[in-house]
Amino acid sequence: MGRVTERRRITRVDDGRLVERPDALAVEEPLEIRLDGQPLSVTMRTPGHDLDLALGFLVTEGVVRSPEDVAGAINCADNVVDVTLRDGAPEVSVSRNFYTTSSCGMCGKASIDAVRTTSAYDVSADRVAVDRSVLVTLPDKLRAAQRGFDRTGGLHAAGLFDAQGNLLCLREDVGRHNAVDKVIGWAVQEGTLPLTANILQVSGRASFELVQKAVMAGIPVLAAVSAPSSLAVDLAEETGLTLVGFLRGASFNVYAGAQRLTGH
Repeated sequence: MGRVTERRRITRVDDGRLVERPDALAVEEPLEIRLDGQPLSVTMRTPGHDLDLALGFLVTEGVVRSPEDVAGAINCADNVVDVTLRDGAPEVSVSRNFYTTSSCGMCGKASIDAVRTTSAYDVSADRVAVDRSVLVTLPDKLRAAQRGFDRTGGLHAAGLFDAQGNLLCLREDVGRHNAVDKVIGWAVQEGTLPLTANILQVSGRASFELVQKAVMAGIPVLAAVSAPSSLAVDLAEETGLTLVGFLRGASFNVYAGAQRLTGH
């Protein structure tokens, strides 16, 4: 596993006083994702769980639809992951060449239509019920498990919970979309796709791309501590995803799919 944090000397200004001290920074480095030996994508990420990241990225881009599509995945060099598909997996042209940054996984897309990938899973058919008393506990549980954030203050987190509020998987990264891909890639390696009856809790806002990723993995509920975008709400309504925002303390907003939330 690569370095998640790096120590640097800084100058801190505190009430007019200058103090030199060490500080922990979140590491950001490029990862090249190869498909059957051919370069497919470069993403800026925090090292660690790189196989999860590559597999999750391929799921959310519609390249991998089930764990059975994957023959293998290896770290073939520093900052390079190569994923091999089984015969019969969906074909993809390596000339597609994605480039994603730590701030926006969809930058460079030609149009919104290009990211409306058809999911292999119908989240609108998921009948999971989530008690509101469980939902409001998730941000604190997510925060308590964020070891990287404790050291740097600079990492996003994504956590997968079951309907009873049990944490199944947590991943951190400088990019919120990478953290989500790492969770989904973990599920690929565990053989648990689709992620039915589960909740994806994220530490930041709920963008269109995070809704897209949840739907592609078959996750029926996405909750965020900050706001969703208008396009995120549109996609949640279109696909039948439950979308919750501003989940803080005992309060939250439900932007789509309120029928899955129960309790008083």
